[in-house]
This record gives sequence, structure tokens and C-alpha cells, in this order.
Amino acid sequence: MAHSPEDKKRAITRLRRIKGQAEALERAIEAGINCAPLLQQIVAMRGATNGLMAEVMESHLRETFGSQGKPVGQDGASDHDENVEGVMKILRTYLK
Repeated sequence: MAHSPEDKKRAITRLRRIKGQAEALERAIEAGINCAPLLQQIVAMRGATNGLMAEVMESHLRETFGSQGKPVGQDGASDHDENVEGVMKILRTYLK
């Protein structure tokens, strides 16, 4: 994962949201809430987790296969970025 302060802050914010969702789900289960609202909370958690996974995956792909610091237009740097975008589009579709 990229280690810029913005990327870390975004990831931590997502994790805190997931943590809050997990705590709310635990309270709902303890309170004996009906299955439909529980399933809705689980789906929301899964979406948040998949969003975090996509973000980390994209960062990893860009670090591993991205333009590697080359300006766009030199030695196929834009091709690398387009390839990463294509892979991420497929992964995001799968993670939905």
C-alpha cells in the first residue's frame, strides 16, 4: 500500500468505519434483531471491506506494475497505468 499520509488516513478511516459496523452488528445480534436487518448490516460490512481491499489492491498494482516513476508518454508509462486501470475495473466489478 502506498505510504503517503493521505492514503494511510483514507485506509484508517475505512477501517474505523468497518469496526463501527462490526460493533453495531454485534450489538444487534446480542439484542436479538430480526435476520433481515442483520443481513443488511452484513452486506454493508462486506461492501466496506471490499472497498478497502480494492483500494489496497490498486495501490499494490500501481507500485508493482505501474509507471514506476516515468512521466506519462515515456517508455510506455501511460500503457502501464491503463493496464492497471483495466485490471482494477475487473476487480471492482468482481468485488461488488
